[in-house]
Amino acid sequence: MTSSVSLIGLSTAELAASLESIGLEPKAARMRARQLWNWVYVHGQRDFSAMTNLGKDFRALMAEKMSLARPEVVTEQISQDGTRKWLLKTAPGIEFETVFIPEEDRGTLCVSSQVGCTLTCRFCHTGTQKLVRNLTPFEIVGQVMIARDALNDWPSTKENRRITNVVMMGMGEPLYNFDNVKAALLIVADGDGLALSKRRITLSTAGVVPMIERAGNEIGSALAVSLHAARDEVRDVIVPLNKKYPIAELMAACRTYPGVSNARRITFEYVMLKGVNDSLADARALVKLLSGIPAKINLIPFNPWPGAPYECSEWSVIEKFAEVVNRAGYASPVRTPRGRDIMAACGQLKSASVKERASARMAAMRSAELAKMPH
Repeated sequence: MTSSVSLIGLSTAELAASLESIGLEPKAARMRARQLWNWVYVHGQRDFSAMTNLGKDFRALMAEKMSLARPEVVTEQISQDGTRKWLLKTAPGIEFETVFIPEEDRGTLCVSSQVGCTLTCRFCHTGTQKLVRNLTPFEIVGQVMIARDALNDWPSTKENRRITNVVMMGMGEPLYNFDNVKAALLIVADGDGLALSKRRITLSTAGVVPMIERAGNEIGSALAVSLHAARDEVRDVIVPLNKKYPIAELMAACRTYPGVSNARRITFEYVMLKGVNDSLADARALVKLLSGIPAKINLIPFNPWPGAPYECSEWSVIEKFAEVVNRAGYASPVRTPRGRDIMAACGQLKSASVKERASARMAAMRSAELAKMPH
């Protein structure tokens, strides 16, 4: 990575301040910041010399003092189903993954917020990787830009948008990196920036209750909650954060999420684990729990990974579970697993350098976890 300052991830105010720091007058800095912003986020330009409405001397100054560098692409994998996964790197040991999922009516980019994760959710591969650090706005916005580069998806190309939705569902817990995630998503949602509607940006949390209202007020994106169980005794095991913020507190935060309505429903993610949370009693408890909350329920077949302590529910069990939820009036699509062959599916993301070490540790945990799981 270059040692010069990358413009990626800076707000317009920060960009103007950077320009002032290299000698521009405040008024000129603000004007140039808007021009640069357009080149960076509308055109996806990677070369200052191509910014034709800027003076030659200014372009030379930019090339000397500033950078348009993205995170480094270590690997790109393309699944048989068209899903793409990029392993990105910004410094030694700072690796994170980004996934693009193409569908007929949309293209969803799954973006990471941390290197590793602190939450240790038992079904999640990322949770077996210790937290290294939070990602910066440069690293978060850079993921969107890497994907747009690869897909030739810049607004200036005049093609139909391929990335229609951004979801903060990659590695990490976004609400434990609130300030950086907020700064990045404001750029993603800026009409003069990457220009995705806030309705098409979803922040997914495992339930950091004190930050949920703030996220609604300050970021304003759609909310997804990694619920996965309707009873505390089960969720305490599979989502240990529940011990700190139990289900009743989480539901109270969801009911008062700013802007929640039938037109702006909260998505509840529910991974289907064989013999753990997939009974008809669990389905009925879930329906009762969410009563009165404008909600959509995503049922997710468990995506296996080496050493995983759980198995996926049988398909017939998932269908019966979905039937109970549907009859109660909730949209409950069963998410088609995508990118499994390249370990890009939900819960499978992890920095390549630590995958092998963790699989052995998780194999040892498997029998102990199953033994203490309530039935």
